[in-house]
Amino acid sequence: MADDPFKYFRIEAKELADQLQKGVLELEQGGGARAVQRLLRAAHTLKGAARVVKQREIADTAHALEDTLGPYRDGDAAVSAEAIAALLGYVDTIAKLAATLASPVPAPVVKHDHAPAQATRTAEPSPSDAFRTVRADVAEMDALLDSVAEAHVQLSAVRESFTDIERAHGLSELLCDQVAARQREQRALPSAGQPGTSLLAVYSVAEELRSVLGRVERQLSLAIDQAERELLQVRSAAQGMRLLPVSVLFAACERAARDAAHALGKQVRVETEGGNVRLEADALLVLQSALIQLTRNAVAHGIELPEERQRAGKPVHGTIRFEIKRRGERVACICRDDGRGIDLDAVRGAAVRRGLIAATASPSTSELIDILLDGGITTTKRVTEVSGRGVGLDVVREAAQRLSGSVSMGTTQRQGTWTELVVPMALASFAALRVQAGDTIAAIPMDAIERTLRIDAREIAHASTGQQIIVEGHALPFMPLAAALGLHSTPSAPAASWSSVIIKAADTRVAIGADRLLDTTHAVLKPLGAYAPASPCIAGALLDARGAPELVLEPEGLVAAVLRGTGRAASDQRKRHAVLVIDDSLTTRMLEQSILESAGYDVEVAASGEEGLEKALQDNRYALFLCDVEMPGIDGFEFVARTQHDPRLRDTPAILVTSRNAPEDRARGVKVGARGYIVKSEFDQVALLGLIQSLLR
Repeated sequence: MADDPFKYFRIEAKELADQLQKGVLELEQGGGARAVQRLLRAAHTLKGAARVVKQREIADTAHALEDTLGPYRDGDAAVSAEAIAALLGYVDTIAKLAATLASPVPAPVVKHDHAPAQATRTAEPSPSDAFRTVRADVAEMDALLDSVAEAHVQLSAVRESFTDIERAHGLSELLCDQVAARQREQRALPSAGQPGTSLLAVYSVAEELRSVLGRVERQLSLAIDQAERELLQVRSAAQGMRLLPVSVLFAACERAARDAAHALGKQVRVETEGGNVRLEADALLVLQSALIQLTRNAVAHGIELPEERQRAGKPVHGTIRFEIKRRGERVACICRDDGRGIDLDAVRGAAVRRGLIAATASPSTSELIDILLDGGITTTKRVTEVSGRGVGLDVVREAAQRLSGSVSMGTTQRQGTWTELVVPMALASFAALRVQAGDTIAAIPMDAIERTLRIDAREIAHASTGQQIIVEGHALPFMPLAAALGLHSTPSAPAASWSSVIIKAADTRVAIGADRLLDTTHAVLKPLGAYAPASPCIAGALLDARGAPELVLEPEGLVAAVLRGTGRAASDQRKRHAVLVIDDSLTTRMLEQSILESAGYDVEVAASGEEGLEKALQDNRYALFLCDVEMPGIDGFEFVARTQHDPRLRDTPAILVTSRNAPEDRARGVKVGARGYIVKSEFDQVALLGLIQSLLR
């Protein structure tokens, strides 16, 4: 193939054009002098690179962009709407010029002496060139990854054979030692002279053998280690080239929102989250058209005009938010807006006019949304550049079908609309934390991990809903990873400590106990297939550096497994215990209530001993009293004494919580019948829950 003079410039030009577009949109939102400086640097870099490859038109356009930004360099004046429009026009021109740069194609093979004229033709760029210029072909990357995995397997075999060389080196040293000892023995004999010639020759050969084997051992060891490092780098690079972050789509969505809003006289801001999730470039190409269409739909049908938003008590700027989330074996792309919501009456009217439903029908909201997703329905009364043809959602639905995914939608009147496009995770990669439980190594997606911490076994409380730990004042369900995965291992002594991973899924947090936290990795999920069914806790597998499979855990499945385990403990108990907290301090009451409710107890509070006693006498359902000592009126000692003298309450245990730590105070607490005495200066949430659990068994 002929040399491509624009091979690297195309990539750089696209990246710089994306930076320029993002910078201009930021500037339009009031980015200030810093945004101007960033734009000027990008434009200057592009101008210089274009001149190197003799692309004068691109260089001149970049120069014109610099000239337009010149008056705003110091940030003293707001950038005018005319300047913004001109800047975006320059960016569009640069992007188009860069996209039209021809790449050479192979000349056809001919048998004539002279090549035909078409041998010098150039390839026309396709819409996917923007993605394909930043990565190699996916099939080639897969083949490369397979080859790297196979090379690791072969390298492992060489490393195992290396032990034979080590053993031979050891034998050579032993031989040298034995020959040397024989020489010393001969010298020690009174009748012996110098060792014989044969013995000296053997010793010489043994020394040379030891030297050669030692050198081979060192060199081979270094070569194997170097080869392993190189293979790891190749594998990492190949995975990175195979996939691209979803964030590359956000600039196009921001531009689409801006252009649609200007066309309709609206004001819109775009927020993004989760752009670090990586997908194959072909999938991104399909998703781009769908997300841009969702952006236009949100602006046209959802976001209200500024004056309408003001009347509704909303900010003048509407907000469109893109969220990219990993869900098991799938990736969800969610587009939300804070607009007026779908006009369901208009959808129903359009469906009646098209004969999709009867005029007397009363379809539900979900049925109307299904009709809307089927396509061909528009609620816009006139055709504009942005909407009105009823084909917008066809693009989204077709994108889902092409990627073997699904699309769903929901709306809340006067609050907004969300649309969710879900595609298979097999097309994606993600960051993960590798953990070890017994002999099993597994990976947990990083986006589901809130934090990790080391906990002592004594910090695990056996509460009414099973094992729990206290994290930042909240009790979280705890379960060893091996138990959550249902791994059967030989019984052993309880672990003295755990590496705990706090996982959040579906707004629920749990703690998983692992034996070790190993490292982080960038994983490409491999589905297990229909013939290898797994538990709901397992999303699939990844291949480690040597090509061996490791489990990838499903956060939602893990959370469900932990909750099922704690649910069994709760169901064995058959009911939630009710606790009455009595304290005249609002802060203390709320703290104790939060701790107990997080641990699964029903909690009521009283602000005085009198109120607590009244509640206890009226409702004999409390399983335990948690009472302060120092309160005006009826103090804690008197409260406990009165409950112990009442036949209905004497079997209800009471715990006193106080700042008084004198021996006589503790003795008085025991005398009146308190079953526990906790000093506030020594307050320990785990100890409190453990004491309550022991009293309620």
